Order: sequence, then structure tokens, then C-alpha cells
Amino acid sequence: MNSLGFNKQNKDTKVVIAMSGGVDSSVAATMLKKEGYDIIGITMKLYSQTKAKSSKSCCAGRDIEDAKKVAEQHDFPHITLDYQDKFFSGVIDNFIETYADGQTPVPCIQCNQTVKFRDLLNEAKAMNADTLVTGHYVRRLEDKSNVKLFKAKDASKDQSYFLFATLKDQLDYLRFPLGNYLKSEVRKMAENFKLEVSDKPDSQDICFVTSSSYRDLINKLKPELNIEGNFLDSEGNILGKHKGIANYTIGQRRGLGVGGSKFPLYVVNIDKKNNQIFLGDQNLLKKTVISLDRVNWLDDSVSKTNLICSAKIRSTQKEASGLLNIDSKSAEFTFDEEINTTSPGQACVLYLGEQVLGGGWITKTSN
Repeated sequence: MNSLGFNKQNKDTKVVIAMSGGVDSSVAATMLKKEGYDIIGITMKLYSQTKAKSSKSCCAGRDIEDAKKVAEQHDFPHITLDYQDKFFSGVIDNFIETYADGQTPVPCIQCNQTVKFRDLLNEAKAMNADTLVTGHYVRRLEDKSNVKLFKAKDASKDQSYFLFATLKDQLDYLRFPLGNYLKSEVRKMAENFKLEVSDKPDSQDICFVTSSSYRDLINKLKPELNIEGNFLDSEGNILGKHKGIANYTIGQRRGLGVGGSKFPLYVVNIDKKNNQIFLGDQNLLKKTVISLDRVNWLDDSVSKTNLICSAKIRSTQKEASGLLNIDSKSAEFTFDEEINTTSPGQACVLYLGEQVLGGGWITKTSN
């Protein structure tokens, strides 16, 4: 059994590796090449990026060139696939429409669901590759009956939140060789491999939003969404005018343009039907119950009923304990203690210790 889990020699194992042009995928590709695998690097061109040195950049102009250089330096083939139309329809359109519905999207998860683990994975299979490899920080463990997903060794770089929607058959085909390394170790390997990207900053925030705010993208692509409406308090009193519900998200405090309150005001609810946004005290954001739909469950050996596990509703937070019940593709998770809620459209990811059980998309929050 080789290091990727195949019962064949490395040279006979065909590997397609998704290369974003960053340090992680570059190290993963170089490492597998040095181990003797038959590798092909693929970079997806997802959008046009004029700011070549943007720290948010991923799969755009400079990044494609960086990926090509790594492939040339270490003598393996590299191809670029133009996925701009797929990315626009699968990710950017969804991003804008989700805000237009008064919800908040998670485009990195949407990208993994569509162009990466659907389109690119199918491309790898069409090339008769044994596996598709990515530079994600997550661990995939396999036994005789099941493949499971776990958090990365480096907790500060763990990307399991963004991979909860990976389907079981996709997880069976994928490999994540960096999951057992610290980021500092990966940077050191990049230096040892003499990669030009060894000190390249990690991509940040939303890669296709190159300005300081996602609202600029909405204003550019769908200005017709900016229909003014009323800010209201919990009793229905008008507090001011908003600039269109697509410009706001649950929990937002800054940029409301409403004054005169005795306490800071937050967006506590968005009513798309009536084009209204409700503002209130931060305490109104504290909830215990999260309702989910489109649940993806990764381990059928674990009970879905009255399961004590943990969950998190933001990628940056630590998961909190509670009780899970799943009925088909819908679920309800009740936290043991109140948490600051988030907007519908965000993901709730479920954990059992280090294991990623799956997750779903938030439809509402309550007490």
C-alpha cells in the first residue's frame, strides 16, 4: 500500500492535483512528484484578476503562472482549464442571489461543491486518474468499511468547515496529503524544494471580491437589487432607510446609518417579502436552536437521532456541544448554551471529537 492508500507502485498511480498557485498545493504536488507518483497539475482559471499581487487572489492570472512554474521546475505536466463560466454560474451567481434572498452565502463551500469536487473531479476521472489531490488542511482516514473525514493536525489551518458538503463517493476518490502537517512545516518544505511561492501569502477572504466590500460586486453586477426599504425596531417603528437587503447580513452593526438609539443596533432579522430589516439589541441575536436543510452525512455508522456532538456555525469559531436530530435531509441542532446566531444561508458543521460528521445549511434560528 503506497502513501496515498493504493495497492500499486507509486509510478503506476496516476494523480491529478488541483494547483491554485499557492504554497500548499505547490508543496503537495512537489512532494508527490518526489515520491515518484505519476502526477498532472491542473489549475482552474476561475475569473479575471487584474490586481496581480492581491492577497485574496486564487486561480487567477499570477496564480496560474505560479502553478506553471512549479510544474516546470519539478518536471511534471500542467494544464489550465477555463472554468470561468462554471465558476460564475456555480459560485458568483449563487453568492449574489443568496444575499438578494436576505441570507448570507459561504462561497468557499459552494466552490468546493461545484467546480472543484464536481467538475474538476469528473475531469480527473475522465483522465483515468486514480485520485484527485488537493492542498486542503484536513485528514481523510480509511478503514475496511468506511472513509472518514477529520480535522487537520494544524488546528489554526483546519479547513474541515469548508469540506462538510463533500459527498461520500467524492471523499473516497479524494486525497489530502497536507492534513498531517503544520503550516510551518509546509512552508519549510517549500523552502527546501526551492519553490518561488515559499513565502507567498495565503489567499484571504473571498477570492473574487477584490475590493474592500462584497457590496461593490453586487452594485456592479446586479445594481437592480438595491431597492430601498425600511429599518424597523422590534415593535415595527421605522428607524430609517436601508439601501437594499442584499447589502446587509444578520449580526451586522457597522454601516447601518441609523443613530439615536440608547444601545448599539444590530441587524437581527431580514424580511425579504416586505423588503424590511429589523434592528435591535445584541441580546436578540442569542439563540440555542439551529434548523438545517440539505444535510450531508458522512458516517452512517453514527446515529443521527439524539446524538450528543458539537457544531459550529462559523469557520473561525470553536465548535460548541449540543444535541442533534436528523430527519432525512433536515436537521435540528440544540446548543447547550446560547450562542450569537448567524444568518440563514450559512453552514452548520457537525463534529464528534476530531471527526467531521457532516453538516447542513441554516434555514432559521430560534430559542
